[in-house]
Amino acid sequence: MKLETARLVLRPFRDSDAEALYEYARDPRVGPDAGWKPHASAEESREIIRTVFAAAHTFAVVEKLSGRVVGSAGFVDAHYDRLPGPDDEIGYALRPDRWGNGYIPEAVRELLRYGFLRRRLRTIWCGHYDFNERSRRVVEKCGFVYRFTDTRRVPALGGERTELHYALTREEWETMR
Repeated sequence: MKLETARLVLRPFRDSDAEALYEYARDPRVGPDAGWKPHASAEESREIIRTVFAAAHTFAVVEKLSGRVVGSAGFVDAHYDRLPGPDDEIGYALRPDRWGNGYIPEAVRELLRYGFLRRRLRTIWCGHYDFNERSRRVVEKCGFVYRFTDTRRVPALGGERTELHYALTREEWETMR
């Protein structure tokens, strides 16, 4: 399955994307802000493609102009029982040299459309750690509504993190359109 926006193609990851993934996933500014350690090798990135990114509804974010994989975005199979379901959560990462171009809000808006119209979700969640201002801006730009904050242990990073959780119901999304 492939999704398209004005500037992006969201498509399943391929083994051949391992080098492009490793290019940004090794950067310490990327993974820890999302809860995972930087990748140590292209082979580790290939293994993530074959396991984590092989999940349904997970996409490589490809820049149409260059044809280059610049990030990842998709549903992370997380569910909360605080709002009407079925529900799921969106996660994303982007190469630092593409930050500030609006790519992730563009991808998230397409994932909202896909999630509500094709997957028939009732609620879509998105969260960020309290220190991650870039992700906070994404959730605000995309119309998510703050719901709750919690602190949890993040084994991959060896400590606790405070996470703010936002959601958008189908009804709220339809009102925004």
